[in-house]
This record gives sequence, C-alpha cells and structure tokens, in this order.
Amino acid sequence: MADGDSVTEKTAAYAAVRGEIMAVLAGEPNVTARMATVSCLLAQAFPDRYYWTGFYVVDPERPRELVVGPYQGTMGCLRIPFGRGVCGTAAETGRTQIVEDVLAIENHIACDHRSRSEIVVPVRDASGRLIAVFDVDSARTGSFDAEDARQLEALLGDVFGGKGV
Repeated sequence: MADGDSVTEKTAAYAAVRGEIMAVLAGEPNVTARMATVSCLLAQAFPDRYYWTGFYVVDPERPRELVVGPYQGTMGCLRIPFGRGVCGTAAETGRTQIVEDVLAIENHIACDHRSRSEIVVPVRDASGRLIAVFDVDSARTGSFDAEDARQLEALLGDVFGGKGV
C-alpha cells in the first residue's frame, strides 16, 4: 500500500492477506510454522510499510524475557526483557503498542537504525497465556494506526487461538 491509502483500502488488504494466511494454515498445528507463515505473508502484503515483521517469543526458561522467533527482515534483537522497549512494554502490559516515531520515545531499543515507527501486538494462546509479541517496524514515521491494531489483533487471535488483546 502506498502513502495516502484509505482505511477502506487498508482493511481490504488485511482481509485479503488474512484469507491467504488462514487457508495456508488450515490444519497446521505447529506454532513455529504458524509464526513463520504469518511473518512471511504479512511482510509480502505490505512491503511499503513493513520492513521488519516477526515474533518475539516468551522464553519458557526465562518467563520474563522475550527471545527472537520467526521473522522477515534484518537482524532482530536476540533477547528483550519484559518492560524494556516497545516489545517488552507490550509483553509487560499485555496491550498493543503503536509508536508513531520511535526516536521520540526514551525506551526504544534500536535493533536497526532505519526503524521510525512500530506496532507490537501481544499474542495469546487459547488459554489466554501470553506466548509472544508480534512486532512490525517501518522505515517511515506514522505508519501504523488503530486500524492496523484492530486487524492484527483479530488475525493473531484467530491464528493462535487467543481471545485477542
């Protein structure tokens, strides 16, 4: 999608990729395969806005720490403690984080200097347990809004069995 696209066009683009993701994942129970597919297909659907797309998974051996999971893009941070940066804040609060300009926030972790805006969505399993956060970075400021949050929360809830954010 290019700059200036309407909410209707964005919603339609999310609906199209959501259908593709759900079709590909039908019958696939493996969480890693599901994460890899979501990362890949969303990155391909929004190449103008998404330059890093992926998951940070709750480490079962360090339950207050995220470890990089399946992603598309440049090298990600390997580990992020809960409460640190945008991903750690999403994990700590259990709420989607939308950052219009990452340079304007003190707590941002710069894994790649090109990051200018970010959205991070908590991912829950069917029991409501936090299993990961889904992180998208853009090289442009202001790339994400409430419609992105709504669409990603619904998609991730459907893919991973969670009840949403």
